[in-house]
Amino acid sequence: MRLDRFLAESGYGTRKEVKKLIKSGIVKVNGTTVRDASRRIKPESDIVTVDGDEVFHIDRFYIMLNKPAGYITSTKDRELTVMELICDVPRFENLFPVGRLDKDTTGLLLITNDGELAHRLTHPKWKVPKVYLATVEGKLSEKEIKKLQNGINLGDFITKPARVKVLTENRDDSQVEIEITEGKYHQVKRMFEKIGHPVKRLHRVSFGTLKLGNLPEGEYRFLTEEEVKKLKEAAGLR
Repeated sequence: MRLDRFLAESGYGTRKEVKKLIKSGIVKVNGTTVRDASRRIKPESDIVTVDGDEVFHIDRFYIMLNKPAGYITSTKDRELTVMELICDVPRFENLFPVGRLDKDTTGLLLITNDGELAHRLTHPKWKVPKVYLATVEGKLSEKEIKKLQNGINLGDFITKPARVKVLTENRDDSQVEIEITEGKYHQVKRMFEKIGHPVKRLHRVSFGTLKLGNLPEGEYRFLTEEEVKKLKEAAGLR
């Protein structure tokens, strides 16, 4: 790999900016100053430093974001997008959200540049589960819960069976945990709307093997190697 590409992919700027950095004389390869941007290196064995700091090359990013309400799940939009929340990540402009959470929906959102994994996680074939906490109007009857569990005809498609658990309920609303293996447009909201219980709030707490845990709203973290491994296995990748 060329030295300038290595540094650009590691977050040190564009290829043009990196070439200036190399020419300045602060980049070393295995302890020797290098001013040639086209110098070939081996990322797995050569030690590259910039102004004394070792550079660790990353070509795949896996980020978990706790999405707040008010942000569009898109890379570009006239309104605020989730990408604003990770703009300090190197090469964030090459990343994209996996699937979509509505503007007013909060919770776990995976952001990556791994196209193959993203495709697997969102394709119904792989049946990757997604768990939501939904606050809905009113109380659900056993008959209504069964409808969700068995699949509902929404007109354009019939939902696959869902796992449903009522957590709390009072006179005005109920909190329901629902697990689905699809991710159609407004699916969870449409499912509850169909049985007469519009969604007031929707929050995703897990996606595949990933759990949101106590990650603060609006914050993100990188997945661990073990988390990435398990997520790939869930999507049929090794």
